[in-house]
Amino acid sequence: MSDLRTQAERVVELALTPLTRDAFAPFGELIEPTEDGVPFGPDDACLELSQGTPRFYIMRLPARGLVFRRITRHRCTTQCLAALEGKSWLIAVAPPRDVDDPAAEPALEEIKAFRVPGNMAIKLHRGTWHAGPSFAEGEISFINLELADTNEVDHQNSMLAERFGFALCFAG
Repeated sequence: MSDLRTQAERVVELALTPLTRDAFAPFGELIEPTEDGVPFGPDDACLELSQGTPRFYIMRLPARGLVFRRITRHRCTTQCLAALEGKSWLIAVAPPRDVDDPAAEPALEEIKAFRVPGNMAIKLHRGTWHAGPSFAEGEISFINLELADTNEVDHQNSMLAERFGFALCFAG
């Protein structure tokens, strides 16, 4: 991480980690294209959607920029995200520690950033902290699989800027 300065707010640059199954394993699973008809196996995402009604939808997001001041987690469900139209995007994640503790916070040194290519989806483990999807310009539509009430009843935030005195920025 290297420091940058912006209008009275300190911003720390978060380097991108190459996206591999092993590198992403503490946070979730990669969902890569497979041939049709392949039986369920170890390369498929294991979902946890039993605590409510699953919601599968397309969310349209405007560019939010590359700086983030908070990180969020969903303690009751996994979440799957994929960009439409082959566009790549960024996500910062921290491992799902103390999932059942509503007061738990992520460790700053465990936050990793990844670029997700447009031909791949991700599944976040239940309780994985995440900031994003993020991208610099335009608008991207994302497929999102979570629970119907995730954003109302299962949305825990950690305010990074307040906790650490700086925001984070995706490098590159």
